[in-house]
Amino acid sequence: MKDNLLEFKATVMSAITTGVSYMLPFVVAGGILVAISFAIGGYDVGSAVEPCKTLASTLYYLGQIGLSTLMVPILGAFVAYSIADKPGICVGMYAGWIATDPWSIGYASGFLGALIGGIIAGYLVEALKKMPLPRSLKSLLPTLIIPLLGCGMIGLLMHYVLGGPLGALTTALTHFLDGLGTGNIIILGLVQGAMIAFDMGGPCNKVAYAFSLACMETGNYLPIAAVFVAAMAPPMAMAIAMIVKKDYFTKEDRSSIPGCIAGCLCMITEFAIPHAAKDVRRILCFCVGSAIGSAMSFALGVTMRAPHGGLFVLFAVNKPFVFIICLVTAVLISAALIIFIGHPVEQET
Repeated sequence: MKDNLLEFKATVMSAITTGVSYMLPFVVAGGILVAISFAIGGYDVGSAVEPCKTLASTLYYLGQIGLSTLMVPILGAFVAYSIADKPGICVGMYAGWIATDPWSIGYASGFLGALIGGIIAGYLVEALKKMPLPRSLKSLLPTLIIPLLGCGMIGLLMHYVLGGPLGALTTALTHFLDGLGTGNIIILGLVQGAMIAFDMGGPCNKVAYAFSLACMETGNYLPIAAVFVAAMAPPMAMAIAMIVKKDYFTKEDRSSIPGCIAGCLCMITEFAIPHAAKDVRRILCFCVGSAIGSAMSFALGVTMRAPHGGLFVLFAVNKPFVFIICLVTAVLISAALIIFIGHPVEQET
């Protein structure tokens, strides 16, 4: 029983991270296009200008294809894919699409609906694969029977059973986040920042990032700004530490300084992974700096209108100078801790 529960938990976590990984290119492309449209036409370009009438409104429309039209269905599709392989894509995408459509329940279940719907769709497809069928009908299983039964069943389940409760939960979470006091926001920032820096692109990172995207979808732009700070800090902290204390790092280590700087500018935390692998204590250094920077971002009311892009979308921040202060603080704290735990190493001759 315990082994089955652990296996189920591992499968679900893998499904969530897989779904977020496949969704990320749509988020990045759509988000940066929207951010560029804001830079050209202002933050009200989506409501004040008719779609595709100007360059800015066209870019906004193209960006929204990734963020509003495709992001959540793609998430549902590839969560199901992780569980049921290719036959799960169609059924999972149905679940994700329904999660974006309020229909008769009055509100969409959004990101949360796509996650849960995609998981259910994956296990539903796995069950349908085991249907006892005559050999003559086996070939119809992946192309007709699974899509027909799977999409019909997940559609009815999402509409009549899950849609209302998940939509209500999404709305309640939105109101809860909007009503958080400064103290609670700081705790949220500390936890989110530490998760982003802990495994640098792994499951914890993706869960925290997915949470910020879910908040962004509902109009709460605080968490995604904090994610930017937490994700950009680790590689730059490594670069600063290697510049300040050259004798603590080998020549091979220091050759990665340009890459670490690029990782910060582009918001690619993974550039810090090789250095963390050499000394796992550095992970704690990253977590402390990113947690503090993230909490500062929350507390100081920094918002970000783009879901990815690093410093290249700084124009989408409401308080650019404050954002930079939060980032620099996170970088310096992590860099100082890395230097503190370090020691001179034998240099190559």
